[in-house]
Amino acid sequence: MSKTATVRARIEPDLKEEVENLFHELGLSTTEAINIFYKQVKLRHGFPFEVAIPNKLTEKVLKKTDEGKNLIRYKDTDDMFNNLGI
Repeated sequence: MSKTATVRARIEPDLKEEVENLFHELGLSTTEAINIFYKQVKLRHGFPFEVAIPNKLTEKVLKKTDEGKNLIRYKDTDDMFNNLGI
């Protein structure tokens, strides 16, 4: 039995370049990063992160945030925590 197997996937070129640059910053090759992902899937018996479709409220809030609507700005973290009552 072979000690390695080949995985092939089609990826958007810009996404591939950006992610491979991030891997490089982390000191990883693409192969090493894919191996980490596969091992985490095996360990967790699923994705190592949540995969979900946002509900309507979340979609609405994300859209407003992307559009820069209803954003609250704070001077610093103390100001934010005071406003939140924390």
